[in-house]
Amino acid sequence: MDIEMLRERARIIRSIRSFFDERNYLELDTPLLSPDLIPESCLEVFETRRILPTGSSAPYWLIPSPEIWMKKIIAKVLDENQHRVNVYQICKCFRNGESSGHLHSPEFTMLEYYTMNADYKDSLELTEELFNYLIQILFPHSSAPPRLCESYLTDGLFDRITVAEAFARYANFDLFEAAEKKGGLEKEARRLGLDPPPGTGVPELYDLIFIHAVEPQLKQDRPVALLDYPAFVPCLAKKNANGKTVQRWELYYNGVELANCFSEETEANEVQAFFENETAAKERQALVKHTVDNEYWKIFSEKNFPRCSGVAMGLDRLIMALLGRSTIDSVLPFPM
Repeated sequence: MDIEMLRERARIIRSIRSFFDERNYLELDTPLLSPDLIPESCLEVFETRRILPTGSSAPYWLIPSPEIWMKKIIAKVLDENQHRVNVYQICKCFRNGESSGHLHSPEFTMLEYYTMNADYKDSLELTEELFNYLIQILFPHSSAPPRLCESYLTDGLFDRITVAEAFARYANFDLFEAAEKKGGLEKEARRLGLDPPPGTGVPELYDLIFIHAVEPQLKQDRPVALLDYPAFVPCLAKKNANGKTVQRWELYYNGVELANCFSEETEANEVQAFFENETAAKERQALVKHTVDNEYWKIFSEKNFPRCSGVAMGLDRLIMALLGRSTIDSVLPFPM
């Protein structure tokens, strides 16, 4: 166990709290156990049971993200001036069925923050501020952080590229043209040397090509934000006016995904449709099934839920990146 790493880890977490406290964000402390979860077919969860003194029991699940609780607070809590409150949280989260070591841990630390009256581009600027704030605290005497390029240290701005531009640049085809053509994405996958099973759906083909042909090209020594994800990849982000893309970005640094951001969906019917579609997908394919609150979408009804943008950041990966480490195991006090 590396005492210097533990000191730096603690300093980064303290600094993150200071950053959000200085901007009047309310720190939340929500449960790690939940009787139901937001359905997300792309991940597996951990199940446990609550045993009552009577001997009866009920299933609970460890949260993969504090989103389910934080959005309930956003929908209900007003400040003394009847305004919505910006919030953040640092907590443990749990995801099952993933490898451990280089970039994944079944138990990890999440930083999640929501800004009111903001969209995904506002959140991107806030995240740039956070990144630069941490660098100034960690490296106060202009000593260059490990791996960060000089051009980034000069202007403090992330590179920005849309998903469509990334596919054109790194996979050499028009993503939306191929997705709209029958068999188009499968043809491009095979051209790239990939071998998808017959009948693979468009979202799965997109993921396959992205993981193998696009993501490996994002290994710049300057943070890069990948913007405007295709609407055919299900998520709770608002659609752009073109209807083809959603207001979402992911942040990469040295090829590692650090954060995921949405302009949060605020339309109750869109949230309900997402829940229904993802619940059906979970029922078909999940190794660990979980309960879904079929009334959850109602917190978005009657303008209860404000215009806002949320960011979920893997804190262990951020620490790894800032300290120039190559694995998250190297920044965990007790790696699994």
